[in-house]
Amino acid sequence: MAITGASGVIYGIRLMEVLANKNVETYLIMSETAKKIISIETDQDPSYIESLATRVFLNTDMTAPIASGSFKFDAMVIVPCSMKTLGMIANGIADNLITRAADVAIKEGRKLILVPRETPLNAIHLENMLKLARLGVVILPACPGFYHEPERIMDLVDFIVGKILDQLGIEHSLYKRWSGEVLP
Repeated sequence: MAITGASGVIYGIRLMEVLANKNVETYLIMSETAKKIISIETDQDPSYIESLATRVFLNTDMTAPIASGSFKFDAMVIVPCSMKTLGMIANGIADNLITRAADVAIKEGRKLILVPRETPLNAIHLENMLKLARLGVVILPACPGFYHEPERIMDLVDFIVGKILDQLGIEHSLYKRWSGEVLP
């Protein structure tokens, strides 16, 4: 899993908390900008998020096991995914560990989930997302639903984290699923 320097780092933090609680093996990479955004947007320290991971790698460590296609991992999630990172992945630029691990996921046919938070989107963003979607990458924008009647910001965060877990095939009860019933 990777956290990049986009607003919405709370999604990545919450996903790490849930995965740690479920004892899911995780490899974490945080960009330097992500660490700055964490201190701006939350009261957490990057060391807390690192403590939730099975292993932590520096974004500059191109010798990390996850940089190689011969190292097995099931999936990669980048949440939030900056448009810079998304654009680099879409164009095959793998000059750091986050973009290299994403490149490995694509070339090895493994699940790659990108959670962009940017809004509004310009044509370049949309073209990059379409390019990646055509390669099988899951583009999961941080756009929460409201049918579960959220009452707190964390209800909205849990909705997006739940959608990521759905894509990973991990059971959860982070939000009330749509039942087809019209809510009062």
